[in-house]
Amino acid sequence: MHDSIGIPACFSFSTAGPTQEDPTSIIRSGQNVLISVYQTEIAGHNYLITIRWCKTLLLHGLAVYVQELDGDDYEYEHCYQCKVELKPWYFWRKKGSKQLIIDGRTILNVVWDLKAARFNGAIEPQSDYYVAIVCEEEVVLVVGDLKKDAFHKTGCRPVLMEPMLVSRKEHVFGKKKFSTTAKFQENGNSHELSIECKNGICNSNKFLSGGSEFDPDMEIKIDGNVVVHVKHLQWKFRGNQSICLSKSKVEVYWDVHDWLFNSSDPSPRHGLFMFRPMPLSIASEEEDNEGVLSRFCLFFYAWKAE
Repeated sequence: MHDSIGIPACFSFSTAGPTQEDPTSIIRSGQNVLISVYQTEIAGHNYLITIRWCKTLLLHGLAVYVQELDGDDYEYEHCYQCKVELKPWYFWRKKGSKQLIIDGRTILNVVWDLKAARFNGAIEPQSDYYVAIVCEEEVVLVVGDLKKDAFHKTGCRPVLMEPMLVSRKEHVFGKKKFSTTAKFQENGNSHELSIECKNGICNSNKFLSGGSEFDPDMEIKIDGNVVVHVKHLQWKFRGNQSICLSKSKVEVYWDVHDWLFNSSDPSPRHGLFMFRPMPLSIASEEEDNEGVLSRFCLFFYAWKAE
């Protein structure tokens, strides 16, 4: 499979794991970032495929990482990556394909069509796009709503065993309110998620000096409804709570210590939120044959910028 419209992406080899985001690079770039990690099988071996979207004022970016998992410990082996920058004036870069050889023998093709993609202000496209990874006449992973177009373009069949979404990780910058559109299950509905802190989140020095004016609280809303309300956040900056969503249970964890108690550091500080769908029955708690990566988690990093 060859590029007929030029080479809009570059591939490079690295031994670093793509799922381990460097906070320093996030702060320096100021990018909103969304990372989705899938576990799949390629040529009889277990792999993680990471789709990473980023957004700045001037452009959207896409990166695809492929890593082999070694044995039962899921240790990272070599990592291969593809990066694409979608600047508004680079229309020819929004569609293309590129070949990648992993382990010196296995050929992968990354194929994308983003020329009509609708972002609607989000980090990743919301419709009219696809990104596909092809190996040995099978589409081992395809994301986007134009899956039929991807199969037609590549001339390949879908893989028999569906890839499993392991996690989604999102980095968002804001001041007091942080919002995104999120799915808590791969095939579930999209929900409007917002997190807001009130009552003097910036005045932690008053609390440390014994002042009584510092008494922040936090609300987590899904589709406009308050599902978690934490009062006296200075005492409850870490915690968890179970919520019900669409007839299912989701465990919510939060850690906003750095929002409150790192005021001497001028750089952005992040609060970490994790949303973990819980099984509805004891039988569904059993791990499948793929092991410990079978459970999905949504990680939300809310970076507080002054």
